[in-house]
Amino acid sequence: MAVTEPAAAVLTAAHEGILRRQSLRESSARTYARSLPIVPVRARGLTIEGADGRRYLDCLSGAGTLALGHNHPVVLEAIKKVLDSGAPLHVLDLATPVKDAFITELFATLPRGLADNARVQFCGPAGTDAVEAALKLVRTATGRSGLLSFTGAYHGMTAGALDASGGAQDVRVTRLPYPYDYRCPFGVGGERGAELSARWTENLLDDPKSGVAVPAGMILEPVQGEGGVIPAPDDWMRRMRRITADRSIPLIADEVQTGVGRTGTFWAVEHSGVVPDVMVLSKAIGGSLPLAVVVYRADLDAWEPGAHAGTFRGNQLAMAAGAATLAYVRENRLAERAGVLGARMMGQLQGLAADHPCIGNVRGRGLMIGVELVDPDADPDGHGRTSTGAPPAARALAAAVQQECLERGLIVELGGRHSGVVRLLPPLTLTDEQASAVLDRLADALSAAERSSYHQPQTGLSN
Repeated sequence: MAVTEPAAAVLTAAHEGILRRQSLRESSARTYARSLPIVPVRARGLTIEGADGRRYLDCLSGAGTLALGHNHPVVLEAIKKVLDSGAPLHVLDLATPVKDAFITELFATLPRGLADNARVQFCGPAGTDAVEAALKLVRTATGRSGLLSFTGAYHGMTAGALDASGGAQDVRVTRLPYPYDYRCPFGVGGERGAELSARWTENLLDDPKSGVAVPAGMILEPVQGEGGVIPAPDDWMRRMRRITADRSIPLIADEVQTGVGRTGTFWAVEHSGVVPDVMVLSKAIGGSLPLAVVVYRADLDAWEPGAHAGTFRGNQLAMAAGAATLAYVRENRLAERAGVLGARMMGQLQGLAADHPCIGNVRGRGLMIGVELVDPDADPDGHGRTSTGAPPAARALAAAVQQECLERGLIVELGGRHSGVVRLLPPLTLTDEQASAVLDRLADALSAAERSSYHQPQTGLSN
């Protein structure tokens, strides 16, 4: 039924009032609310409806949390079943049938080399809490303190997780070069760039004068998300596994955003066949509710009772929703579906580059897709370009594309070194028709943003 003009005015006023009160009362640290000024009131699958009556296709999915989209029936039924049962909702770390079912389902999906001899630690409700636990775990198990992490990494917002992330300043973490084909830190790209990254790592660990002692662990993302949707090459992943195994350094895979089918396999490490010593899991494993765990080899379980705790580590509703989500993704082969559909979408996006020279690079895995926007008019002699000749990132254009997408009812996120990458994280339940609608709106938004900024100076920055 169409909304009448007076009713629409009332909705708009309510929408604007809520946003105004948010800006007056909430912390200035809020992020998504600034670039996406909407007030969600209803949601189902890919679609969100705002308080102003507008509908949006949500390709943010709670930053990758909503594997099945909003309010999927199997998730709602799992939550309702717990609520109707009278089971306690808060249980600290006590054993419950709900927790037992979640762990059983989780272990059924893990890489066999890990699941066959693993322990699980329930942490605070966010992925950054699980990262903290993983770092503490390997330090306790090895008796060492240093860590290896990678440029472009993002592992969370608590102190230890930030130390291991790409923007850290004064930390106990040694930063290693992550393979980034489009903007290779060694200026060569491809297999050669990944090989140099691995050699740098080996040399740093084996040179007694490098200043880097044997660390407690290495933490990496199989696909860097916030860093710009950069997949790690499979051979490089296997090389990191050999480097760490040969030197008894625990390898931590941060699968907070890549897990539960997102990249085309259930866990992103499966693309390379790597079995890490520790896996950090959150986001989609809670079926849209807060849940975070660390899964690790049993021989690393050196903690004393109470060495790591958290009041809200026993979220029964999240475990029920998570078990239902894990089972649904597994039983319906949604990881394979994400791989096929994601490859098709990336192919179509790459086809747009012929008409849009501002598309510098399209990359990703499965339904974790990034489109890096650049300033194609940068000095052809190389001024402002990287050592590989890539044009500088077009931060202002990316922001304009995001806003033009919102005007067309499409929610996308930005990422990358200079926020120049448009990111797509649609639910794994995305249909072919919905995928076409997403790409049509994105292409239209890109054209509009280009037109509006054609004669305006870009604030692009090279990496």
